[in-house]
Amino acid sequence: MSKRERTPKTYARITYPMVRDGKSGPLRRATWDEALDRAAEGLRAARGSFGMFSCARATNEMNYVAQKFARVVMGTNNVDSCNRTCHAPSVAGLSAVFGSGGGTSSYGEVDHADLIIMWGSNARYAHPIFFQHVLRGIRNGARMYAVDPRRTSTAEWAESWLGLNVGTDIPLAHAVAREIIHAELHNKPFIERATSGFEEYAAEVEPWTLAVAEKVTGVPAAAIRELAHAYARAERAQLCWTLGITEHHNGTDNVRALINLSLLTGHVGKYGSGVQPLRGQNNVQGGGDMGAIPNRLPGFQDILEPTTRRKFETAWDTVIQPAYGLNLTDMFAAMETGELKAVYCIGENPAQSEADSEQAVERMKRLDCLVVQDIFLTKTAELADVVLPATAAWAETDGTTTNSERRVQRVRKAIEPPGEAREDIDIICDLAGRLGHAWKYADAESVWNELRSLSPDHYGMTYERLAEHQGIQWPCPDTEKLEPTYLHGRLWEADPAKRGPLAPFGIVKHDPPVDLTDELFPIRLTTGRRLDSYNTGVQSGSFASPLRRGEYVELCPEDAERYGVSVGEEVRITSRRGAVQAPVWIDPGLRPGLAFMTMHFPDEVDTNQLTIEANCPIAGTAEFKASAIRIEKLPMAVRS
Repeated sequence: MSKRERTPKTYARITYPMVRDGKSGPLRRATWDEALDRAAEGLRAARGSFGMFSCARATNEMNYVAQKFARVVMGTNNVDSCNRTCHAPSVAGLSAVFGSGGGTSSYGEVDHADLIIMWGSNARYAHPIFFQHVLRGIRNGARMYAVDPRRTSTAEWAESWLGLNVGTDIPLAHAVAREIIHAELHNKPFIERATSGFEEYAAEVEPWTLAVAEKVTGVPAAAIRELAHAYARAERAQLCWTLGITEHHNGTDNVRALINLSLLTGHVGKYGSGVQPLRGQNNVQGGGDMGAIPNRLPGFQDILEPTTRRKFETAWDTVIQPAYGLNLTDMFAAMETGELKAVYCIGENPAQSEADSEQAVERMKRLDCLVVQDIFLTKTAELADVVLPATAAWAETDGTTTNSERRVQRVRKAIEPPGEAREDIDIICDLAGRLGHAWKYADAESVWNELRSLSPDHYGMTYERLAEHQGIQWPCPDTEKLEPTYLHGRLWEADPAKRGPLAPFGIVKHDPPVDLTDELFPIRLTTGRRLDSYNTGVQSGSFASPLRRGEYVELCPEDAERYGVSVGEEVRITSRRGAVQAPVWIDPGLRPGLAFMTMHFPDEVDTNQLTIEANCPIAGTAEFKASAIRIEKLPMAVRS
């Protein structure tokens, strides 16, 4: 526990609409009519310079209506969600290889795998439900390997921990691939039948010998060789990753490097073998599936495809812009230049979740109109011109959500929302009506049925069938039967006509972290999640928990001794962007020169003041995992 006691901020549930008079006035209570009229006025003035942030924790139905609002009412494809902050590189990488952005396996297949690789994923803390399947697999005889800069709680269960240097995932993956090829363990029939670009890929990985990779990654050559042979020889192997792979300036390339391994060994497109990006929120997958992203319409259909656009234009009686919109990262850059003048933000808190958070706040302050629809008065809501109280809280709404294994599940309303809070879909439709679009949905099911009529992958999922099967995985194009639990079985078809497009190997190169360490900033800071808390702490920080320790900076015992600090002692952590104070926690799972923090308690310690806005050029995700910092012991007078 810190020697400086911290009182956790309790976020107030929003129970009535609020508006701000002028840019400098305080938020005050308003009627629904006044708030919606004010929001409509601000958005109307910003047509052509508008962006929408949708919510990865709200239902599929809400996300569908939200992206429809952006495209039909506001005439723009500038719509995105927190998927950009975490797993946009996974979607981009999977789509480039397989044509769809979902994980290829189901959770149950992990129970029966022979080998499980957790790469850049502390699933024991970040995905505890999924990790139960990992434990079942281990109990059933699976070998588990953990690839992570930290010896995490997940790594404690592994047969082997490969502790690589931050930002060296591509060299490690290339070395694994080279060893598999040189040992002639690659699946030649699968490669010839189902893939393209193997010769170029083999040439790209050739320089990455075990000795070279050991020098760059810090992983012993023998451990790399062991992983390569275990993965190639396994009959059923699951390769899973999380933000340790994606939250880098080259996150999409990292994802492609891992997918390459699955193509090299044939560990995809069959039961028990696959690649799985583990999503961190209940509906990150669903938000993208519903079209709450700038380059895809609902059902993950490409917005540049004319036939697809015409289908939606006919159904929606509108004209859809034939160009990709701005993603969340692009929208913040457009705030800086003044090209984006209004934002409608539903259920997201970018004021505290964005890299270089102080810069993000300053950019949002420049907006002519910021409308926030949420259940808590977050820091983002405190910046808003109009605040709308929603019912996205668990048990207050009907609809569906989609998890990491592409499983669509029903959510049922059990209690009434507090105060004047209203259903998200009703709020969006009411606002659309004020802007000239009279939308009427009887309930969430009517929204879902509209989505089903436009998305072949969801067509067979009626509410009745979802209840009957306790959830259904997409694709489900038929109302009578279910598809296999894994994707891309077509790659194993003997008939080329049935096999479909070949899966291309990706040529990716090692590109070290942007924020280099040096004498002034000698420590590498990486960030992540803890078991007891959730994202920016708006929900998990508002109640007492025996697990809660608040924020702290984790150091290895050697670094703590070098800086002369002990557990609970306050230090200043400084990067090239900002500085924060936090107490020390000592973690033997860290190696010298590596520190760890989270973004769970930004009201106490705003870790994202330290992180760098160096973005993946393909996916737009920032490099949260690799900042350069220094640690300074504070004088006694400053610690209180």
